[in-house]
Amino acid sequence: MQKTESQGTCKKEDVLAYVLKTYGTKPDYPWKTPDFVLRHEDNQKWYGLVLEVKKENLGLPGTDDIDILDVKCDPEMAGFLVSGKGILPGYHMNKKNWITILLDGTVEKEQVFSLLDASYLLTASRKSRKATQFRKKKAWMIPANPKYFDLEKAFETSSEIEWHQRGGIYTGDLVYIYMAAPVSAVLYQCDVIGTEEMPDQRKDGNGWNRTMTLKLRHRFLPDQMSKEKMKQYGVGPVRSARSVPPELAEELKVMADADQKSE
Repeated sequence: MQKTESQGTCKKEDVLAYVLKTYGTKPDYPWKTPDFVLRHEDNQKWYGLVLEVKKENLGLPGTDDIDILDVKCDPEMAGFLVSGKGILPGYHMNKKNWITILLDGTVEKEQVFSLLDASYLLTASRKSRKATQFRKKKAWMIPANPKYFDLEKAFETSSEIEWHQRGGIYTGDLVYIYMAAPVSAVLYQCDVIGTEEMPDQRKDGNGWNRTMTLKLRHRFLPDQMSKEKMKQYGVGPVRSARSVPPELAEELKVMADADQKSE
């Protein structure tokens, strides 16, 4: 299977199109250069910054220019994300709370958009956060590590579990849980039946602590949607909450429905 347009290379033009369609955001050019800022209309806070910089300024090989996107990120997740390809500590921003995404095709478009969504929520006013709950329901994929959390045991105790989340996931969304190595496969399909958010006092006063309640809908076998099969849909390592490409979401739904009918 070939990558679709929604799964492919992400350029700054794709970022502009996404934020205009999703949030009605138009770029702000404060420096009279091609660089631009993405900001909230109500509180004027930045949730994105697109710059053209020299690769050498980022510690990358080469002297040519590259487009980058800075987004705000949960500090705990930021440290994890920068260990992967195409994501660096925030350039000219607070490196604890911001990350830099290379817009050169290294990071999949779906993941770029998911990180933009998370940044939008982290910097939004309460009014803006509530407004996002009325958008179209989405399918998400989140990672889990079997070394730290025995999900099977948790679901044996109850079909509902609480999960700390850092993405823009809301009640009514569908969540697929990808189990990291040594399993390396999608194992669970869950409904988001509730979300809760409250100010996080550990942060700068603008952060929010969010949790969601997941209700188990279906279990997959490890060989049904392995890491290798996910690559056919253009999905690489699952390092954070990310939206699921439409083709993969449809395939997972068909598989789950077929399994349930055969039970």
